[in-house]
Amino acid sequence: MASLKKSGVSAEIDDRDFMQWQEDDLAERLPVVMEARQAAGLEGMAGGLEAVVINTEQDRLDPAVGELLNDTGLGVTEHFTDPAHHTYVLGKEGSPYILVRNRRSGTNPFGPFNQAEKARALPNTRLETFIFRVRDIESFVEIQRGRGIRFMGKGIEDSQGYRFIQTYPSQFTGNSLGFIEWKGSQCSFAPDGSTVLSTSLKKPDHPWLSLIRGLDHTATRVKAAERNSAILEFLSLTGYHFDFAVFVKSLNSITSVARLSKDDFAMVFTSGIVPFIGSAESGPTEMFINNYGTRVHHMAFSTEEIDSVVSELREHGMDFLVDLVGSPEEGLKQTFSMPSPHTMIVNEYIHRYEGFDGFFTRSNVEALTRATGKQ
Repeated sequence: MASLKKSGVSAEIDDRDFMQWQEDDLAERLPVVMEARQAAGLEGMAGGLEAVVINTEQDRLDPAVGELLNDTGLGVTEHFTDPAHHTYVLGKEGSPYILVRNRRSGTNPFGPFNQAEKARALPNTRLETFIFRVRDIESFVEIQRGRGIRFMGKGIEDSQGYRFIQTYPSQFTGNSLGFIEWKGSQCSFAPDGSTVLSTSLKKPDHPWLSLIRGLDHTATRVKAAERNSAILEFLSLTGYHFDFAVFVKSLNSITSVARLSKDDFAMVFTSGIVPFIGSAESGPTEMFINNYGTRVHHMAFSTEEIDSVVSELREHGMDFLVDLVGSPEEGLKQTFSMPSPHTMIVNEYIHRYEGFDGFFTRSNVEALTRATGKQ
């Protein structure tokens, strides 16, 4: 028997019923959350993903940025320093930005989520924040505060080019959600009073890097007992909807997908079906959480001509957790890199072939989930 908290009530559930519980619990709670979002007047206020924020250790900022320049299609669009951070902004047309930074001052609100055994060596390192576009940020924040949402800082940050606010880290994911309203057409993340950060980093001149497109999705590892709460919390704060889940019973894993539309960045949550009980029995997803804590496991980049791109990445020193899985006949191919020593994040490269109408295939999900057991 195992204990779960459902709507604040402890319930004893037989292990063989966990899969059914996961489905039934989400089916029961999902309409309530979506109806409450509608009733609050939030529909249409939060849009797509504008950026993600990765924090690194002080001495790993440039190496982390260098990796992304070498291994993705992104290039540096801004680099600045302010009293709180040193920051690089990496971007590419059609993709959310990636802000890579280190914290110069103040306490780290994400620190408590970085204390798992294999994460302690890099106590300030994680993908911390997802920033979504929002309209009428004043009204959005007022509504969310009325629903009990707590935001960091003294209020909405008002800079020359934008207005911004972010939540405290989630107890379920360790992620924060940020919301930005741009004041004009020029999208600069540099806050008022910032100065240009000196750098010698340059984008390699490899033609094949142009075949690595934008950020397709990220996957956050969450505990089995908190999977539904993590998904519903995210939906309550954004304009996303729950799309589907793939259960891999043999690996004790569920991959759940939330989407804004089929063309937008997707938010993926991966959890166990049954909570962690031991390294031998719990499967790679719950084992990862036991070792590293709840956190973003990988960033996926849409990739054309994936066979040649992966071959070039290997030639230039990248190691992989798994060989390419999938085929043109199945509709897609994917692979995972080894985790970065500077960000602890895995790069996924994914190619969906023309005519493929899905997001994942079950066989690919199973192969990639199994590969995380090597971490």
